[in-house]
Amino acid sequence: MVDRDGLASADFDMEGIEEVIELRPGREHLSVRLDKYVASELPDLSRTYLQSLIDQELLLVDGQKRRPAFKITPGEVVTIALPVAKEFDLEPEDIPLDVIFENDDILVINKRAGMVVHPAAGHPRGTLVNAVLHHAPGISIQGSTRPGIVHRLDKDTSGVMVVAKTDRAQTSLVSQWLDRNVEKHYTTLVAGVVEEEQATVDAPIDRDRFNRQRMAATRGGRDAVTHFSVMERFKTATLLDVEIETGRTHQIRVHLAFIGFPVVGDAVYGNKVSTRIADEIGISRQWLHATSLTFDMPGTGERRTFTAPLPADLEDALDSLRQPEDVGDESA
Repeated sequence: MVDRDGLASADFDMEGIEEVIELRPGREHLSVRLDKYVASELPDLSRTYLQSLIDQELLLVDGQKRRPAFKITPGEVVTIALPVAKEFDLEPEDIPLDVIFENDDILVINKRAGMVVHPAAGHPRGTLVNAVLHHAPGISIQGSTRPGIVHRLDKDTSGVMVVAKTDRAQTSLVSQWLDRNVEKHYTTLVAGVVEEEQATVDAPIDRDRFNRQRMAATRGGRDAVTHFSVMERFKTATLLDVEIETGRTHQIRVHLAFIGFPVVGDAVYGNKVSTRIADEIGISRQWLHATSLTFDMPGTGERRTFTAPLPADLEDALDSLRQPEDVGDESA
């Protein structure tokens, strides 16, 4: 975000504008399409929404309107003015959910990759919240646009999530998250071969001062602690079990990139190596899955763990890494 009184790269009418974002393409973005570049930098905004911003002249390059197919050049400044979000009329939608467990208080689901958790600018429909409202019409809303949501996963992260269906469940789960009484395990594939069997990353996280849509490990940020252990090593990548004590935005992706082992397929925090590996194993999203969630059951206090198996795309990617390399024709 940039200061509204200090806008130099674009002259927007700020009435009705909530935030202005500046993006500065690097050398690696040379000749990338404008819509593709912005979508990779701001993954929470849909392509349709970005197209509407272009049509309204709210997405500019060096202050000029450009077509979605415009090729980016390093040194240009891309500015995106986000309108004030409208109040969303929450509508139940018949969207299939992979239910792991359900009782009167909670709903535990295995979220698929590509699903946004709650309505927001660019994603007013088709979210997990819309699906939950259809599945559990009696859920307590209390005027919230995020009923039952006590934690979230990034759009392209799959795995275990718990949703509160009642007020007492909401209170209990929020309290457990605040008290760090919830055990959260993830499985991720990172670029590079990690030598340590296990390690801890203890580095504060805050907004990246150069790009407000990214997070960064930085002094003065909020405390963030990530533990990981090696599950399997490959020639160019490592499979990790990750446990987080805190739940900062993009925490796992930021911490692993910070120590030089970015998540394979991560379009925001990855590098050329992680992108190349993703291409080689056929992954089109970040290789990150919420494997298990352990918490005290609202109402009874019973400690329970819920797990979600790896989805097919991630399993297939691992299988491709496990294939032996061609050794050639020994009879030659």
